[in-house]
Amino acid sequence: MGRLAVAVGTSLLGVDPPRGAARREVATPWGQVTLFDAGDHLLLQRHGLDRYVAPHAIEHRANLAALVALGADRVLAVGSVGALKATIEVGSFVAPDDFVALQLGITTSHGAAGHRVPGFDAEWRQSVVDAWRGWDEYAVHDGGTYWQSIGPRFETAAEIAFLSPAADIIGMTLAAECVVAAELGLAYAAVCAVDNLANGVRPEALTLSEYDAGRETSRRRVREALERVVPALAGVR
Repeated sequence: MGRLAVAVGTSLLGVDPPRGAARREVATPWGQVTLFDAGDHLLLQRHGLDRYVAPHAIEHRANLAALVALGADRVLAVGSVGALKATIEVGSFVAPDDFVALQLGITTSHGAAGHRVPGFDAEWRQSVVDAWRGWDEYAVHDGGTYWQSIGPRFETAAEIAFLSPAADIIGMTLAAECVVAAELGLAYAAVCAVDNLANGVRPEALTLSEYDAGRETSRRRVREALERVVPALAGVR
């Protein structure tokens, strides 16, 4: 059995690595990646460790190839999102089962290998949902559609009104990660922390202070969840 990899984003920026984790430098065909090796799992900060990489500039192929090089066979991805529905509460978690990312052209191959049906790994995703509910039975919405926007800016109210009938949450990274993970043979599932109601869901415009407050709430809850979930998933495949 391969190793568990945990890929995290803005909700855990600047957070200390797991106790005893070793910093590893991994060379890949798409660039060098720095991550943490905690023994029973790997921890990848997709936005980088030494400098912040904006969502649209992340080299997902390098990140995921580094995980494969260190023996990973499955990825638990944690991403920050805005809710496209007022019924999805700030501070909650959503485990999406589909995504929309029509603008993506990302692939690891210039040949026919890129012609494939993408998606979250159903069996691994169920294991992730079960583990998350072992931490808190009511903490995670099982299912939903993730819309990947281009970023790095947030969306206008008119854009959100256009997108919301087709999806439940919106972020800037996870669909691209999912596509590349499948090409590299990694089972991939995600849990999304809802940091805010997307701009236009409420009558008032989204503010950066509102977003920052939601992100701080997510930071605490993500850390609590991962302390329980990661040990439970490290031996599951």
